[in-house]
Amino acid sequence: MSTIEQITEHILIMHASHDTDRPILAAITGERKTLLIDAGNSPAHAALFRQELQRLGVRLPDLLILTHWHWDHTFGMSEWDLPTIAQAKTAHSLSKLMGLNWSDEVMEQLCTEKIINASTMAHIKKEYGMNRDLIRIVDPDILFDESITIDLGGVTCQVNLVGGDHSEDSCYVYVKEDQTLFLGDALGPSVYGGPRSYTASRFLRVLKQAYQSEAILFVESHGRPLDRAAFQRELRDWEQLALLTEQYGQNREQIVSAMCTFLQVSELPHEFSEALEWFMVGAAYQ
Repeated sequence: MSTIEQITEHILIMHASHDTDRPILAAITGERKTLLIDAGNSPAHAALFRQELQRLGVRLPDLLILTHWHWDHTFGMSEWDLPTIAQAKTAHSLSKLMGLNWSDEVMEQLCTEKIINASTMAHIKKEYGMNRDLIRIVDPDILFDESITIDLGGVTCQVNLVGGDHSEDSCYVYVKEDQTLFLGDALGPSVYGGPRSYTASRFLRVLKQAYQSEAILFVESHGRPLDRAAFQRELRDWEQLALLTEQYGQNREQIVSAMCTFLQVSELPHEFSEALEWFMVGAAYQ
């Protein structure tokens, strides 16, 4: 399948690439302006999307919105040079990274301080090679706290802070006319700040906010667009695991038993065993 896809009347995306952790980038085109969702993980990632937009004759972005501060969503900002909208915590987190040279020693120190992790360091090295001098952190221009509405001309984008385990600044972007919800990575576990973890209450709250939207299409940054029925099917088992963690706390055996019964299996599949460990860490934190 092509890396470029028109998923609705007003929305064109470039699909995620897992090789160097490139997330989905999206162009939302209204009558007056085009909004870019996330900047990409490098100038090369950003330039590739721009070239595809030009090839297809799509109006180039006039504005950029960031779903959260993580490198794979923000390090392409310098290539776009656009007025950028971000949640206030996103700007604060990015400010801590400004002026770094991104050498191996600096990244190892960032890992020690749990600002990034070893996986991020490996992906940055692979994405940039010896050209890490291209990493330039850019301050967002327009900050908001809880929500902001962006009128593109006949197309309205509602941006809401939802937080969650993955990053406290995570935002949803809802394209009203296309009934499409961009979730960023908000439903993911924490990846920085310590061991990978899920907090059941946070996961369930963020998932509930997604379900409460009027969206018929859901887009997670490192997945594929799903209609509502497919999204609910995909999240059903994870929701159950979170509910069981809320119910049984750190009683691993009880959760495993109940989850196996729910899945109608004799042994918990690896993906749920792994996620259960993340929920156990989250339960211990609570």
